[in-house]
Amino acid sequence: MPEKQKNNPLHGITLEAILHHLVAHYGWEEMDRRVRINCFHENPSISSSLKFLRKTEWARKKVEALYLESVEEK
Repeated sequence: MPEKQKNNPLHGITLEAILHHLVAHYGWEEMDRRVRINCFHENPSISSSLKFLRKTEWARKKVEALYLESVEEK
């Protein structure tokens, strides 16, 4: 049985769950302001964002960092 990743705060959280949290917390407009990627600006949707973020590591890392920042605010 694999050992849990104790030092990874994103372990077990899907990219889709991260996006849903961020949309609820910030909204698309604020997400676009904080992470300048087109899928948050032009016709934003969870689906289009997932497609882009799964292919683009630098953007995914920025979104994950924004998620961690939003969780720490609580």
